Amino acid sequence: MTQEDLLARIGQQTEETEFYTPMPEGYRPGHHKYVIVVGTVMSGLGKGIFSSSLAKLLKDKGLNVAPIKMEGYLNIDSGTLNPYRHGEVFVLDDGMETDMDLGTYERLLDQDLSAANFTTNGQILSSVLKKEREGEYLGRDVQVIPHVVGEVKLKLRELAAKSQADVVFVEVGGTVGDYENAFYLEACRQLAYEEGENSTVFVALTYVLEPGTLGEQKSKAAQLGIKRLMEVGIMPHIIACRASNPVRDKVREKISMYTNVPMRRVVSMHDVESIYLIPEALREQGMDLEVLTLLNLHSRVNQRHEDRARARWIWFVERIGKATRSVNVAVTGKYTALRDAYASVIKACEHCGVHLGVNVHLDWLDTTEIDASNVAERLRDAHAIIVPGGFGVRGTEGKIECIRHARENRIPFLGLCLGFQMAVIEYARNVCGIPDANSSEFDPNCKNPVIDILPEQKKIEGLGGNMRLGGKDIELKPGSLVSRLFDNATRIRLRFRHRYEVDPKYVPILEEHGLIFSGRHPTQPIMQVLELPQAIHPFFLATQAHPELTSRPLRPQPMFMGLIRAAMTFAEQQRRPEPQAV
Repeated sequence: MTQEDLLARIGQQTEETEFYTPMPEGYRPGHHKYVIVVGTVMSGLGKGIFSSSLAKLLKDKGLNVAPIKMEGYLNIDSGTLNPYRHGEVFVLDDGMETDMDLGTYERLLDQDLSAANFTTNGQILSSVLKKEREGEYLGRDVQVIPHVVGEVKLKLRELAAKSQADVVFVEVGGTVGDYENAFYLEACRQLAYEEGENSTVFVALTYVLEPGTLGEQKSKAAQLGIKRLMEVGIMPHIIACRASNPVRDKVREKISMYTNVPMRRVVSMHDVESIYLIPEALREQGMDLEVLTLLNLHSRVNQRHEDRARARWIWFVERIGKATRSVNVAVTGKYTALRDAYASVIKACEHCGVHLGVNVHLDWLDTTEIDASNVAERLRDAHAIIVPGGFGVRGTEGKIECIRHARENRIPFLGLCLGFQMAVIEYARNVCGIPDANSSEFDPNCKNPVIDILPEQKKIEGLGGNMRLGGKDIELKPGSLVSRLFDNATRIRLRFRHRYEVDPKYVPILEEHGLIFSGRHPTQPIMQVLELPQAIHPFFLATQAHPELTSRPLRPQPMFMGLIRAAMTFAEQQRRPEPQAV
């Protein structure tokens, strides 16, 4: 009996065997391959960037790829994590709240992901305990091995079967040696054993130190980090060396000798100007061909598909850093000390800058330090203003002052989620004559809550349980600014993450005073996009959604494109000399 037949036979058994290998329906052993990326030395090295860049190279060749991020924390999702702890929460179209690395995958692969592409210890353990209560383990004592690691393997194989992936890219969160990801690593080791030869490639991402006092690169930390990986039974096939500068051949030779990995598969992944340069850097080092060889996938390559995809990508990357014009965009938020809290906003602006041939300089302004007395000075150099999302009352009055300044001085403005709500409050106070207009989130007892939680949401208990999440359709007003930005579309789809809405009873008075709600829910009285007539303001736009989440390098988000174009026009007007009096 072959190993494959044995595993298939005992796949659903837990008695009288140490094998526990649940196989999902539709899974094709031998067809699905795996690239597993793990980190050593320290976290934050860019496993997601490396994994998504390598996945892009294989997708460009016509292969079907499916990424998954496996997080070590016990949260069910990333929705309740503080941005200062974990960066932005990236919301998928199906409403799953995930790690910001999922945004990197969506942008580089240009494909929408789902809950199947993300898991946590909390999800895995919850599933195991649910199955134990339902008697699925046939009376066995439930343990990490085989049941918890079996659940991890099932998650990976379910993704492979569901997506019909040629290659599943698995990013193991954290660092080798962490308690939190230990059973992920064991599950990946078992998966490689069960799938057989030419089925799995392990990539170890490591870090090459270059202490300033020494003036040379040191590989010892990288060697010891990879040793920790080898101690759990995983022999890496590829080693990616993160470093500030290109990794020298001498250092690569040391790492190669210490790990039994050929020199051609010990690659430098040093700092570059943009993460979008990394796919080509990996291609130039032959990593795509090495993976195809290790996984025996050369026969599945579509060369014409690769030529077309690469030509489009080269057009984009060759424009990076070539702009000769510049605009200043003020980002007025309350997490500005941590750029990762607004990672998707940064990327959306970068995409637009490359397509429009302009350097977009982001000025980060903490709205907790802004008020009516200093807003003009703080925004003096801004050619456009973005008021991004957030939760809680801190910094909101500063956001309102920034919006007032943008409206009164005709500075291009884009409000995102909370920025949309603040624009409604600002307009109600300063234009509609409702000085005590506010949000019930900030003041539950306010007399004029123009922003309020919807009645149906009030019935839902628990933080994270009453959020309006994921992709939603928006019906656009014909002829409006937002409709024109989307090529005169009448319906679009954006992603949302919020609890509070514009109270419908205030919509008439807001509209009577000139505010246009140009995007609404198709069937419910939910306001989703607002704007001012361009005769009054050149670009004043806000949305309850998070359009930054769907911006892609080759398909920049239209609202951001409109903002940056308006900023370029505003900057040009600022540069023109005043006409001399005769």
